[in-house]
Order: sequence, then C-alpha cells, then structure tokens
Amino acid sequence: MEEDELLGVVGLAVMVVRSSDTSLAQGGNDLPLVATSAIHNLIESACSAALSDHIAFGETSVTTKILIEMETSVSVGEELQASARCVEVIDGTITFEAEITRREKQIATARVQRRIVDRLSYLARIAAERLV
Repeated sequence: MEEDELLGVVGLAVMVVRSSDTSLAQGGNDLPLVATSAIHNLIESACSAALSDHIAFGETSVTTKILIEMETSVSVGEELQASARCVEVIDGTITFEAEITRREKQIATARVQRRIVDRLSYLARIAAERLV
C-alpha cells in the first residue's frame, strides 16, 4: 500500500441509538443519552470502512489514539452518521478527521490515529502479553 493512495479516502458508518448505547446503560452517568463509547465505536467503524479497500489480506487496522469532542448529545431512536477522512500518513500512522452528525447537525468531531498491522502477529502479541 502506498501512503499517498490513502490521503483523502473517506469511510462512512451509521447507527441508530439503542437503550444499550446510552450512558445510563453503560454506567457513564445517569442520562439516557448516547454514550461517548458508542460515538467512539461509530467513529472507529467509519475509519475501518475508509481503509477496507486499501489493506492486504491478513492485515487489519487498530486505533492508537483518539480525541473526541462532543458538542451535544442525542436520545434513543436517533440515527447518527459518521464520516472519517484520511488527512495524513506519516511513518505508518494514518490520521483521520471524523465527524458525527444527526440530520446534518454536528454532534461530535474527532481526530483518530490508526496503524495497519498483521492480524495474526498482533493477536499473538496480545495473547502473549496476557501470559506475563
């Protein structure tokens, strides 16, 4: 994969907020609004979608850093859309700028860094770390 071919790629993801996606259900606070962890997962899905046609068989990508800025929140039943665009690739670190919207209103923004890794080697390393 050439680093230049990743610049500008865009991934999209969509979710409908369920009761189990709320801060109340996940213990973040006592509000029945979408949890930041659900926003995080939606952003990661959009980043993965952006990379899906650009990684080799046996590879995957993992998030190494994410900064989410919540502007507002949403209730159960609302549909959220995420878009993630690759803005930089340096020494194997792929940086995305992401946005979460509801009916074209911005809910959150994020900056995400991911790395492409060999799937089996990565899983083996994580398994070995559990043994220590």
